[in-house]
Amino acid sequence: MEYIIIIISAIFVNNIVLSQFLGVCPFLGVSNKLSTATGMSGAVCFVITLATLVTYLLNKYLLVPFGLEFLQTIAFILVIASLVQMVEIVLKKISPSLYQALGIFLPLITTNCAVLGVAITVVTKDFTFGAESHMLNLGQAIVYAVATSIGYGLAMVLFAGLREHLALNEVPKSFRGLPIAFITVGILALAFLGFSGIV
Repeated sequence: MEYIIIIISAIFVNNIVLSQFLGVCPFLGVSNKLSTATGMSGAVCFVITLATLVTYLLNKYLLVPFGLEFLQTIAFILVIASLVQMVEIVLKKISPSLYQALGIFLPLITTNCAVLGVAITVVTKDFTFGAESHMLNLGQAIVYAVATSIGYGLAMVLFAGLREHLALNEVPKSFRGLPIAFITVGILALAFLGFSGIV
């Protein structure tokens, strides 16, 4: 039951972009086309999951036992930067077209605060399940990371679809571009707010 609560909460109720406002820069930058939004979602999902796994183990078996918790942010950033470099190399070999389409936004995953935010949340926040609250174990941390990245991808793909649809419509001149994008993401965030009573 705890895993179901984590999944529903991370995807719908506490969506990383629409509720916590983390990772907004690539969310707005890559969401012009559905294909690039899907590719970016996959890359972010991979990086968030792997970064959470590595940072959780690093924190539990190295930083906490040696009293080095103050190095948490720096260590996590180094891990995330290394993982993004690995994703960049793999994408360049496997899918050069997707690599070209993502362009500058692929290296920007390094500075995507959603990735760092999930890693820090997993090791510092007490999660409440029923009457009790406790830190996530490794299995719950991985489920939380995957669910959070699915929520990120869902929001990005929905937003990209809406932006593609808006490009085909007559939008008043003063609302074209980012203004209509901000209005659309605001309405999307309000729609996700409707899920808040579930968990």
